[in-house]
Amino acid sequence: MPFPIVISTWPFGQPANAAAWKAIVAGKSALDVIEVGIMQCEDDPNVQSVGYGGLPDASGEVTLDASITDHDGRCGAVACIKRIKDPIHAARLVMEKTPHVFLVGDAATKFAVEHGMSETNLLTDAAAKKYQEWKQKQQASKGHDTIGMLTIDNDGQMAGGCSTSGLAYKLPGRVGDSPIIGAGLFLEPGVGAATATGVGEEMIRAAGAHSIVENMRRGMEPAEAIRDVLERIHRRRDKEAGAVGFLALRHDGVFAGMALWGKMNYKFAVRTQEKDELVTAPTLL
Repeated sequence: MPFPIVISTWPFGQPANAAAWKAIVAGKSALDVIEVGIMQCEDDPNVQSVGYGGLPDASGEVTLDASITDHDGRCGAVACIKRIKDPIHAARLVMEKTPHVFLVGDAATKFAVEHGMSETNLLTDAAAKKYQEWKQKQQASKGHDTIGMLTIDNDGQMAGGCSTSGLAYKLPGRVGDSPIIGAGLFLEPGVGAATATGVGEEMIRAAGAHSIVENMRRGMEPAEAIRDVLERIHRRRDKEAGAVGFLALRHDGVFAGMALWGKMNYKFAVRTQEKDELVTAPTLL
């Protein structure tokens, strides 16, 4: 049986997968698995591109984005949320407690607090120090290593999630692909799911996650589906294209990961009953 399975972007996906796997062993639903796994990453102050400890925007404010989707294709998202440690939970609240998909800014923070979430200072000393260094040098923005996680649980149900603090030192109000359903995350019941990491503008322009899932719906293997989207991004953007990486998981447990550029050094984490490993993703270029 190719599932249960959890796959996540980047090396910090391994501890996130470990937390998610405990939820799988406990018999939790795919949606719970995603929330538990991504919250592990959001709560880790050493991961400076996700959640608590994330690097701030150009004004010094930490703003977070997240989205979540379940096996029925229901979804929820928040963007530019402030002082909320676990935006993936806020995204789930949007999905389950409102008729909407997407809440943003101060209203998203207010909504989260009204539903029992606590406000906290997200700017750690380490992140504040890096921000001051950036202000003095005005170096190019770095830090776009989103956590995207996809899973199939013991019952064969799928879910996915994506969470990030966004591009470091971004313009205030900037939103990348992570909370945008179809760009940074997409799931089609009976087909599969995809998630993204890298420079969010690239995924938004290509509707990346949706395009990959649509390719799988049309019969492409997961790796072929990702490659086709990466080729489209490269044709359109050529050398101007930023870092782009994807994960795809088909409903039967077949998965793939791939990046546009080798210099991205993209790795993703895989957890199954047989293995717990970090995989160096193949690249288009």
